[in-house]
Amino acid sequence: MESLKELYKIGMGPSSSHTMGPRKAADAFNRAYPQAESFKTVLYGSLAATGKGHLTDFAIKEAFYPKPVEIEWDYTTLMPKHPNALKLQALDKAGHLLGEQVAYSVGGGDIRTDDTIGRAINNIYPHSSMAAILDYTSQKRMLLWEYVEECEGPEIWEYLTKVWTTMKHTMNRGLEKRGVLPGSLNLERKARRYLYKAENSPRYLRRMNNLFSYALACAEENASGGIVVTAPTCGSCGVVPAVCRLIQEICEFEDNTIIRALATASLFGNLAKSNASISGAEVGCQGEVGVACAMAAAATCQLEGGDNQRIAYAAEMGLEHHLGLTCDPVDGLVQIPCIERNALAASRALDCATYALMSDGEHRISYDDVLATMMQTGLDMNNDYRETSRGGLARFFKEKVLRLKGDKK
Repeated sequence: MESLKELYKIGMGPSSSHTMGPRKAADAFNRAYPQAESFKTVLYGSLAATGKGHLTDFAIKEAFYPKPVEIEWDYTTLMPKHPNALKLQALDKAGHLLGEQVAYSVGGGDIRTDDTIGRAINNIYPHSSMAAILDYTSQKRMLLWEYVEECEGPEIWEYLTKVWTTMKHTMNRGLEKRGVLPGSLNLERKARRYLYKAENSPRYLRRMNNLFSYALACAEENASGGIVVTAPTCGSCGVVPAVCRLIQEICEFEDNTIIRALATASLFGNLAKSNASISGAEVGCQGEVGVACAMAAAATCQLEGGDNQRIAYAAEMGLEHHLGLTCDPVDGLVQIPCIERNALAASRALDCATYALMSDGEHRISYDDVLATMMQTGLDMNNDYRETSRGGLARFFKEKVLRLKGDKK
């Protein structure tokens, strides 16, 4: 596995795979061809299908600015190595080709080429499964966050401090803002309203409404193109911060305690990224919100006193009960159903942690088993349900809108 710095990325929403990744690929290609007079980019698969709603063209144009770039949307070609593919071409003054490269946005803002796809570039963890990590930490009588420190080095705490600070800033911005999110859906921001209702709710409802407001705040900031932390992706960025903030407030934990929980959560996100996928275009939303729920459940379980076995059990449940979740963004926007899914996954993460804490930590299905299942489920899933906006909610919402327009005529 790579460093958790490659999992927790700080950048602009609304999509790590469709905004951050293509921007990263275009930036690198631009630096490689400083002599180019113009560029051309061809978007394939899911990048073409939902790229406009995800601001993919905007991100690419910003990377090549002030040089002109032509963007071609290829809606029919599906590249065999990954559905999020783009071809970058550098052109001279006469329009002749100087060079080209095919890049793959594999999720979480990561970019791979034909030479690097399918493998981690900089492995720093000696173990490649949760079973191996649990065996090692048991022998060493080591907590999971201590294992992260051993592999990453003590300097990782400075980076995680930055991550947690950014998460809090994102939540605070989202809680302050009102109005309508950009895009065709005219979706109203709800985080501030939920926070107000939480403050005026009966005690037994207050904490849950607070949790919802924090998750909504992050997800709405992401949908508006704000700065977020991928956890593990932009589209699922609200789950982990929401549970961490709620528990910090309830238990009055210091930031260092939360940061250690983020380190533990990263192991489960990193394993998903290395052994399965966190790309909605490859495995559906189970790889985004499902993995985020697993990470949040692990963090919660640790914060509430769980040992390594119970933490792994909580994460396993968080992902297992999101298996088969499709990625069907309405109108190609990271809004419906994405924003609500963040709030509800945060709630489920708390439930999974509580269930695991009540158990003896033993469970028949391992986190590694669920990752293998998720990957196979994603491969078996019809392409219409993997971030193309051609199936599921996206399809039926569009049909309903067209039907209503027809009725009005």
